[in-house]
Amino acid sequence: MALKIVDSCVNCWACVDVCPSQAISMGDTHFKISARKCTECEDDYSDKQCASICPIEGAILLADGTPANPPGSLTGIPPERLAEAMREIQAR
Repeated sequence: MALKIVDSCVNCWACVDVCPSQAISMGDTHFKISARKCTECEDDYSDKQCASICPIEGAILLADGTPANPPGSLTGIPPERLAEAMREIQAR
């Protein structure tokens, strides 16, 4: 049982202070979650605290490898609409 922080992490430190098991520490390039310490907040909180505060979509993966905050979940902008807007901006 463990979550994983991936390269899109911007090292904002938000997750460090909210982790009840103190499983988050600085890795070589971004924060990492210790699989040995991570409890996925079971018995402490109903939501995974690191994912609930993370401002970056897709930066934290659940144990099954899916993003805790998938694209569009934080911004409310569907990925297709964001891609369309980006193409429009780049065409200018």
